[in-house]
Amino acid sequence: MEEIENIELTYLTVNDYQELKLAMIESYTTMPNSYWEEHQIDTLIKRFPEGQVVIKINQQIAGCALSIIVDYDQFDGNHTYEEVTGNDTFRTHTSEGDVLYGIDIFIKPEFRGLRLGRRLYDYRKELCERLNLKSIVFGGRIPNFHKYAHELSPKQYIEKVKRKEIHDPVLNFQISNDFRPSKILKNYLEGDKLSKDYAVLLRWDNIFYEKQTKKASVTKTVVRLGLIQWQMRPYKNLKELLEQAEFFIDSVSGYRSDFALFPEFFNAPLMAENNHLKESDAIRELAGHTESIVQQFSKFAISYNINIITGSMPEIYNDRLYNVGYLCRRDGSIDRYEKLHVTPDESRIWGMEGGTKLHTFDTDCGRIGILICYDVEFPELSRLLADEGMDILFVPFLTDTQNGYSRVRNCAQARAIENECYVAIAGSVGNLPKVHNMDIQYAQSTVFTPCDFSFPANGIKAEATTNTEMILIADVDIDLLRELNQFGSVRNLKDRRKDVFELRKR
Repeated sequence: MEEIENIELTYLTVNDYQELKLAMIESYTTMPNSYWEEHQIDTLIKRFPEGQVVIKINQQIAGCALSIIVDYDQFDGNHTYEEVTGNDTFRTHTSEGDVLYGIDIFIKPEFRGLRLGRRLYDYRKELCERLNLKSIVFGGRIPNFHKYAHELSPKQYIEKVKRKEIHDPVLNFQISNDFRPSKILKNYLEGDKLSKDYAVLLRWDNIFYEKQTKKASVTKTVVRLGLIQWQMRPYKNLKELLEQAEFFIDSVSGYRSDFALFPEFFNAPLMAENNHLKESDAIRELAGHTESIVQQFSKFAISYNINIITGSMPEIYNDRLYNVGYLCRRDGSIDRYEKLHVTPDESRIWGMEGGTKLHTFDTDCGRIGILICYDVEFPELSRLLADEGMDILFVPFLTDTQNGYSRVRNCAQARAIENECYVAIAGSVGNLPKVHNMDIQYAQSTVFTPCDFSFPANGIKAEATTNTEMILIADVDIDLLRELNQFGSVRNLKDRRKDVFELRKR
């Protein structure tokens, strides 16, 4: 597979048809003539455009999900695929229905293993919530059943798959995405020889469904943050460190987090192999890993469908040493940010210099800002970011003592109040006895909010256990910031005396 430069989830159009047809033929090699005709795709798009989406990698179709809305009471519990699709005419689709019915989903073989199917299912879940539908339902194939049909009934087969005694690639994947088997369907899909024409009726229920309304009136704006409180420990090599990082990314992604935040200098354990060198030389050796880490984190962001803020790492540019980090978006794009204010120790011991660039970043969850550790103690930086429309400020940090941590924490909490934004801070814990200038760590990762009636009274949304390796998951509602800006008890951004002072970037 070629290098991934861009990944996007977008609506299917009729212009995509020829490429879509080839993709379906490649994906359903065991089922002859298993592709939709162009007029059928055109009908689907016209009747329910939001239900037809594709994932494209480097502008090439990698996967697709097709769905309709049905009045589920109109179908018998033992319905067939032909019945639910109206003999492939989709006349069964109705905007007054109560269930999102999945009629097709696939990922091309060359793109499998990137968790693209999870993205498609997540989109369906979000669509189901947004349209205020009861649930998502579809008939799932069981393509390995033919291997066991002589000794097991479909029910016995499904139970063994659920207990992990038998591997079924389709059913296992659907169960891992929170779809529960609710019924066995006989003669569901004609021609599915691998499944012996059986299917499993799978269901995901929308817990936000409100019976009294037909359509959700407000677009969902809740963003889920995943903070990684990283344990400093020895690693044999870069591969081992990345395995630990992937474990955490997988964990926060499993909770459908939109962001994963790593601490400042989380990769410092790799300096242990150069502990015989001067500190200034050892940090420059560590900088040699930065490019590889960023590229791997970008792959993780795509594969786990999550935006990753890489904390920070040393980087050499034009023979000068900087403290930088990267925003690896889940669409494959990458942006760089810099620490503007280096601490006295960073300058004196490592010869590190401050960067020069300060700006916000647009993401699929709104506009964010990122300040590395010491930078959050300079209030003008976050105020400039707030003027650019920042909703969430991320602060990866590294502190060795409690008083150092308190400076970061208290300043970060002040930034949330001053700028009417959420602030998430993440640090490292533990110790590195074999790395000079990185001996001990003190941290408590936290998500701060403004202090007003719609937020926690103490301005703390969530906080980790002090000095314990863990992840912290928290939801933040961007709409509440909009309300605060207009109707808050105090209005810090609006009430500034710009007739007396001004703040601007050079």
